[in-house]
Amino acid sequence: MKVSLIGVGQAGGNVTERLARFDADMGFGAVQGALAVNSAEADLQSLQFVDTQLIGADRVNGHGVGADNELGTEVMQSDIQQVLNSLDGRVSSKSEAIFVVAGLGGGTGSGGAPVLVHHLQQIYDVPVYALGVLPGRNEGALYQANAGRSLKTLLREADSTLLIDNDSWHEQGESVEGAFDTINEKIAKRVGLLFASGEAVEGVGESVVDSSEVINTLRAGGVAALGYATEIASEDSSENITTTMTVSRQALLTGTSLPDATEADSALLVIAGDPDAIPRKGVEKARHWLEDETGSMQVRGGDFPLDSDRLGALVLLGGAERSDRIQRFMDRAREAKKEQETESTDHAEQLTDDRLENLF
Repeated sequence: MKVSLIGVGQAGGNVTERLARFDADMGFGAVQGALAVNSAEADLQSLQFVDTQLIGADRVNGHGVGADNELGTEVMQSDIQQVLNSLDGRVSSKSEAIFVVAGLGGGTGSGGAPVLVHHLQQIYDVPVYALGVLPGRNEGALYQANAGRSLKTLLREADSTLLIDNDSWHEQGESVEGAFDTINEKIAKRVGLLFASGEAVEGVGESVVDSSEVINTLRAGGVAALGYATEIASEDSSENITTTMTVSRQALLTGTSLPDATEADSALLVIAGDPDAIPRKGVEKARHWLEDETGSMQVRGGDFPLDSDRLGALVLLGGAERSDRIQRFMDRAREAKKEQETESTDHAEQLTDDRLENLF
């Protein structure tokens, strides 16, 4: 799947650089262009692998907007034309989708990303997706409130929003800085493999995934989640049926970017590894299991040929807003805005809740 990446804010820029570097190091050729946009000049100077664009210089003099995502919205709206001009040549005719990447808890990313998605939708015919990083439970009330408003606005503007929970992919006992570094590396590998799954470079699988299957899975809109797991493979494919089932279960039940997200409107299962080691029976068995587990009849599946001694499973969920994690997060965001909570059984309604205003 050929994509163009635009990182907004500090976290968005860091993740975008990791994604672009991973794609280049692996030789996949999925990333067509990458741009990092920020109001903090120092954060842009630390990026070496992507092009950069400073915004809001007349408002904040390159010092960033702090955690003020309303100001982040304003500076992106003010400088949107120069950002769009910077995309010339980075969103190519080969790009099959655009991903706007942002941390949803800070200022520039959470405020600016929805504005950028809105304008990209008006210009480009390809899908415009958001890749949003949710703040962890302990990152403070302001970050929760920022992310709640940003997420609500993104869900309105983007074709789908792939969420990464900061609590999902870090290691126990890590420092805050170390945890962010680990999460960024895991995002780069998992999302990078998803992008590359339609750009196979090693051998030919029996049923290779292509970009249309990723796009069709995300067509459900709303919240998307991504799971991943890997195990050592046997050289005999018949011995890998159990391994295929194991990594598929782990990817959904313990390796997802959004903990507890198992129900979805659509899903895609990608089994990556040496084509001779991938068992056809195992892939089909895992796909049927995924249908039962997600409650979706729209479960696609296929191979991603890789020169590796391991078998990996990628599970992409579309329309996954029924996750308990989303419910708990939106509750915390409302509490952070000091608004009265009322219990709702409509899982879609919580993402359009009037008690969290849209950013614009």
